[in-house]
Amino acid sequence: MPGMNLTREEARARAALITVHSYDVELDLTVSDTIFGSRTTVRFSATAGSSTFIDAVTAAVRSVNLNGTELDPATVSDGVRISLSDLAAENTLVIDADALYMNTGEGLHRFVDPVDSEVYLYSQFEVPDARRMFAVFEQPDLKATFAFTITAPEHWDVISNATTPAPVPAHPGAKTWAFAPTAPISSYITALIAGPYKAVRSELTSSDGRVIPLGVFARASLMEHLDAQNIFTLTRQGFEFFEEQFGTPYPFEKYDQLFVPEFNAGAMENAGAVTFLESYVFRSRPTDAMVERRAITVLHELAHMWFGDLVTMRWWNDLWLNESFAEFMSTLAAAQNTEFTSAWTTFNIMEKNWAYRQDQLPSTHPIVAQINDLEDVQVNFDGITYAKGASVLRQLVAWVGQEQFMAGVRSYFAKHAWSNTELPDLMRELEAASGRDLSAWSAAWLETAGVNTLRAVIDTDESGVITSFAITQSAIEAYPTIRPHRLAVGFYDLDESGSLVRVHREELDVAGVRTEVPTLLGRQRPALVLVNDDDLAYAKIRLDELSLATATEHLKDFADSLPRTLVWGAAWDAVRDAETPARAYVELVLKNIAHESDSSVVMVLLRQLNTALDYYVNPEAAAQTSTRAAQSLWALAQGAAAGSDSQLQFTKAFAQRANSTEQLDAVASLLAGELVLEGLSIDTDLRWELLISLAAGSRATEEQINAELARDNTANGSLAAFTAKAAIPSSEAKASAWAGILGGELSNLEQRAAITGFNRVHDAALLSEYVESYFAAARGIWESKSHEIAQQIIVGLFPAAQVSEATLDASDAFLNTLGSDSPALRRLVTESRDSVVRSLAAQRADV
Repeated sequence: MPGMNLTREEARARAALITVHSYDVELDLTVSDTIFGSRTTVRFSATAGSSTFIDAVTAAVRSVNLNGTELDPATVSDGVRISLSDLAAENTLVIDADALYMNTGEGLHRFVDPVDSEVYLYSQFEVPDARRMFAVFEQPDLKATFAFTITAPEHWDVISNATTPAPVPAHPGAKTWAFAPTAPISSYITALIAGPYKAVRSELTSSDGRVIPLGVFARASLMEHLDAQNIFTLTRQGFEFFEEQFGTPYPFEKYDQLFVPEFNAGAMENAGAVTFLESYVFRSRPTDAMVERRAITVLHELAHMWFGDLVTMRWWNDLWLNESFAEFMSTLAAAQNTEFTSAWTTFNIMEKNWAYRQDQLPSTHPIVAQINDLEDVQVNFDGITYAKGASVLRQLVAWVGQEQFMAGVRSYFAKHAWSNTELPDLMRELEAASGRDLSAWSAAWLETAGVNTLRAVIDTDESGVITSFAITQSAIEAYPTIRPHRLAVGFYDLDESGSLVRVHREELDVAGVRTEVPTLLGRQRPALVLVNDDDLAYAKIRLDELSLATATEHLKDFADSLPRTLVWGAAWDAVRDAETPARAYVELVLKNIAHESDSSVVMVLLRQLNTALDYYVNPEAAAQTSTRAAQSLWALAQGAAAGSDSQLQFTKAFAQRANSTEQLDAVASLLAGELVLEGLSIDTDLRWELLISLAAGSRATEEQINAELARDNTANGSLAAFTAKAAIPSSEAKASAWAGILGGELSNLEQRAAITGFNRVHDAALLSEYVESYFAAARGIWESKSHEIAQQIIVGLFPAAQVSEATLDASDAFLNTLGSDSPALRRLVTESRDSVVRSLAAQRADV
């Protein structure tokens, strides 16, 4: 957005000039419903006589005082930056301003609970939004201490990075909380959460003997649904695992976890005050997949307390290392120290699928990405940064050994606590601990883009004995790097019970386009050969002809979930790459998903089923295939074990696809209680899913939606109503939703809910008229709205369902108008365009 960017060169130049010591931030949250008072005192050293700027996104700047001299706000402030000239060697800067509450999930977000009309605030600063709450040198390598003094309504709770102090009276109806200074941290992990939040408290003893207070917080109207003891259990398990692995005690004085309204992401690693989205407070029965996802998220954010908060990247090009490390460590901790022992199966079906998809987009990039400015990093929270990076770290651990890897990490924390680092700082410690030169590995894996494909090439004699076994590796022309892999090859045969079990495992290093495996010669060829068994390597796999036939017939018979999931992944890759027909994949899913035991796998397979049906099936067969799939899902729901997770997931999936009169009748009967599936409770959230299904099928009116909202007049209910109304398949409902989304009056999650409903159609032709409108509005949206709001619209309203050459032409015409500016907008549209390219290829292959 204009004026809001910060380049890497500007950050480097500023860091060369100044060293920041401390911030004292005074906020008055009792001013009005739209603005709050923000007074910042910052002390910093500088090169005498130099000039720089401080970041401050403000509604108004009342005064700027530098070293006792008043500066004219009209001259030095443009609403985004405040210019500072003729600096002394030691400086004290005081800025008094008004700042704006946000409803976009950026800066200091303000929310009013419709249940009790109470106000709830929380901050979200990553990447560049601390400047929306107080004046700050907004870049990660300018660490400092932060002391917050907050004046707020007297019945509120106020939480920040430091322990909450006892408040003192301020003015009538208000109190002031004066927090002690933090340790030296980066501005993006500072935090303020304020409002009448309710808390459950506990404590644990750290490895150095300190008692660490724990808190779990939520809005009052959600507190009855918060299973805080589960959060505490996971937290204790995470503390135990990370302190042992990292050899470093927890670095902060307390650990609060806060579930906050209208949160954009999954969570945020504010030091000692982690915020989570409220979807993790389960007011209705969650799927087991959602429970596991919450556990992984809890562990991910806890890992950040060390990697990201204690030791922080110097600039955002190393964002991947922050996120990849936390992603890898959270899965490792879940698998080795919690009940979620199949976490690597979930990692494969979710994270690796995300990574493979992102790595095949036109915008793919090396893991170590070129981040020139804030716009670059804001669109770089992607499958490369999180999932590919974590996959490659798992490969590195397999390469050097887990103990050697952790020894290097322990040395890294010991040397760099409370400072900023770059990738070579970590690699040096890993090399020293492992005794391996990692320069070639780093160059191949971190500095190049693209994903390789691995295949087994097998010859046998007449009796089925292997006479030749090799693993071939390929890459596409645009990204031709052939990489080294540490992987396992699994041999699988059917046992007496009919289960497909592993009978042999061979672990080896693969390098080059062809790797011979002489140790497998002379063995009897099994029914199925699985390259990359145990999922150690990051690569797509293809099954040989015999193994593919076995997998197709016996997919349900795998004794273990991970190899089955690897085969599922190979099948999905082949559909996305237009190598196999989409309808064959639809059949594979519907015939085998009832036997899938892992909830996260079921969830992802159902998502992929929807993608195949909506985008990849040949258009001439799409309507009939979709109706048949819905009928199969209904049969699966009826046949699932009473009260099972699969029963719940199949019912939801059926409701999403129900489109025939008979199918919508079944949905209506479920909602009315006239049709009962034993063990299935039609609770509040499931009621909404059924009603949205009826709305999308022209079987629910706006009046019925309003009646359901009156029954569930909560924040969740309001969002569901936005989705339901936008899903009504009339030109009037779609036009109303479109106007609301572009109008700028909706909050971040209201907008997201409306986009979801707008796109919820059984006939994509209903939205065809919006292709031209989208491209006409896109640039103005990008330039006028905050990053989060603009990205939601640009991605969410892209006409991906209009699978045609005309959509590609319209995309290209728009991209040509951008020239070389707006690289972040160009990337988002280019990625969305690629989905249409893939859909066209898949549809042509579906014969």
